[in-house]
Amino acid sequence: MTAPHHTPDLFALSEIHGPVLRPGDPTYADEVTGFNLAALHTPDIVIGATGPDDIVTAMRWAKATDTPVAVQATGHGANYPIDQGLLINTARMTDVHIDPTARTATIAAGAKWSHVMAAAAPHGLAGLSGTSTDAGVVGYTLGGGLPVLGRAYGYAADLVRSFQVVTPDGMLRETDPQHEPELFWALRGGKGNVGVVTSLVTDLLPLPRLYGGGIYTPGENAETLLRAWADWTRTVPDEMCSAFTILRLPPIPQIPEPLRGGFWARVALAWPGLPAEGEALIAPLREAVPVAVDTVEVMEHAALDRIHMEPQDPLPARESCLLLRDLSPEAIRTFLDQAGPTAGADYPLLMVEVRHLGGAMSRPSAVEDAVCSRDAQYFVDSVGVLAAPPAAEAIEQATARLYTAMAPYGTGRTMVNIHGTPGDEQDIARAWTPEVYDRLRHDKATYDPTNLLRYGHAVTPA
Repeated sequence: MTAPHHTPDLFALSEIHGPVLRPGDPTYADEVTGFNLAALHTPDIVIGATGPDDIVTAMRWAKATDTPVAVQATGHGANYPIDQGLLINTARMTDVHIDPTARTATIAAGAKWSHVMAAAAPHGLAGLSGTSTDAGVVGYTLGGGLPVLGRAYGYAADLVRSFQVVTPDGMLRETDPQHEPELFWALRGGKGNVGVVTSLVTDLLPLPRLYGGGIYTPGENAETLLRAWADWTRTVPDEMCSAFTILRLPPIPQIPEPLRGGFWARVALAWPGLPAEGEALIAPLREAVPVAVDTVEVMEHAALDRIHMEPQDPLPARESCLLLRDLSPEAIRTFLDQAGPTAGADYPLLMVEVRHLGGAMSRPSAVEDAVCSRDAQYFVDSVGVLAAPPAAEAIEQATARLYTAMAPYGTGRTMVNIHGTPGDEQDIARAWTPEVYDRLRHDKATYDPTNLLRYGHAVTPA
């Protein structure tokens, strides 16, 4: 029998400026719900932090009462349901300050990439965002951050100059390459294992516009397009960023016609150079298959979401991933056997994708970090929407089959942000090399020896 869980006295939390809520309070459900509705959080307490002081107070209370802590901004990466403990919601902390001379942004813990893009665009600058600007900057960056323009500019973690972070001892610290460099290392790629970040400073790109979008063909042409794309990726310059995707889209109003309800193969493209050069480079893809929809165009950087067209409304999702050193003919055949046209009309995964890595993402960061995917040239990821119990079971089975089949072609590792629900310690460790994982465990022992930050993709102290 499980012992009853005791909620410690909350008097110390009365200093917090934001709401302090418990189950049954009127706005509790709103405060704990994130973008991924598959992870339904039920913490003993949730606080709506309004600034660093609230987080300091919360962490000092958690340390004094030995209460485990989790953090959520937008909840795009909420693959793990939080039960009991304390949840710190940073969604109110959305301040973004742009320094146009230094080309930097100071970004608070709850800000989304859309907030950064809106603030940076008037200065002709942009952030190194992922496929959805609705995602939070800090959580994305702590996991390394896989940008749409990653081949051209590297991982988002590579551009970070400094963090302000509250460590589990309740101390507010500033860390950069000169000040507490080991903490700085662990925060860039080590996820939220050593502290709660209240803000970060990152470099911006002088890139107001780019050439990008998607080339769509009916799904029965998936094999032809995938093989053409795979050959093409071996010839393009580092600045050409792309992904091949198989989409089985539901017939819902949020998806535009004619894509709504269809089975499609797509190559998503982003090119930061001259549009004419980009157009010439992608010509072979347009010639490889009959193109039904072509959205590739010059766009404002702030319109980046139009490239991958990810869902903008909360949904219950199951995601997972695998890193590949290469995309061999055998790997292509296996991928198509699992998710291509022969997988059937009732194949349950909404999206299965192969992303082209390499380029700047294969080069070491100027300041060493914990990102462990630089040896991979491609990346497989998938998303299934858990609409009902039978669908959820089918999605789990299809996901397991896909990654079991693709494992012989993989590096054995994943990306922590897209790993999916973490399993046992061996599964958690797959997001890093053994050396980096061991180093993270020692850093965890230094900054969080009692393992207060134990939820999500958490490592255990050495």
